Amino acid sequence: MLSKISLLFFTFLISLNGLAQNENPSKQFWDTLQSHCGKAYEGSLALPEEDEAFGGKKLIMHVRSCSETVMKIPFFVGENKSRTWILTYKNDRIALQHDHRHEDGTEDAVNFYGGITTNSGNPNIQVFSADEHTQKIIPAAATNVWWITINETSFTYNLRRLGTDRVFKVVMDLTKPISIPEAPWGWKD
Repeated sequence: MLSKISLLFFTFLISLNGLAQNENPSKQFWDTLQSHCGKAYEGSLALPEEDEAFGGKKLIMHVRSCSETVMKIPFFVGENKSRTWILTYKNDRIALQHDHRHEDGTEDAVNFYGGITTNSGNPNIQVFSADEHTQKIIPAAATNVWWITINETSFTYNLRRLGTDRVFKVVMDLTKPISIPEAPWGWKD
């Protein structure tokens, strides 16, 4: 027969397990991505098969800056260090913004576009529809849908412009961390 203490402890463990299973999918996604903080990975272009700007270039992501609510992930394309993905977690939703900088660190004219999830998504995928800021600064991108997937082996960044042939996908290999790259353009540290 279980003692009262054993019974209480057993009940406590069951309740913890239930909490873990009921955790919001967006929070699970967030926590998985957070587990890569401080690490860098190399990847490749998956779509389109031929792309002048990205094809044949070394692609690196670095989960460089992490807090409870914001992650900044520089994305390098060859020697171009202008891009940083910014993910923000608030009220069980995740926002994606794109920070573009010039080599001297100044903001690009087209900056901070992106979207926010409309639901809690899935622990392995979050989908971001273009927001109003994106529609204002890039009218053609009003139908953009981005999604990020993450699992034990890969991180993918995807873009589809609905109603067009525009599609983009990079796949980063999470099984082989690489050396930490230099800071992206515009970063002081």
